[in-house]
Amino acid sequence: MTQILQDILKLSVSERILMVEAIWDSIAEKEDQVELSSEVKQLLDDRFESHSRNRNEGSNWSEVKARIKDQL
Repeated sequence: MTQILQDILKLSVSERILMVEAIWDSIAEKEDQVELSSEVKQLLDDRFESHSRNRNEGSNWSEVKARIKDQL
């Protein structure tokens, strides 16, 4: 295990979550550098098309997040 990982694991859970969010945001800023396979692109296209046809189905992020928190 690298020293960086050992140091990260010493942080509290909330600090690690903030770190993950910061890392994710830094990746999202470089979205043009993220390569998706053709299968993943097709899956995303299919899901977007399904959502476009059925906008009232599914859950918004707030609802999903609340369900996840309830399960913890």
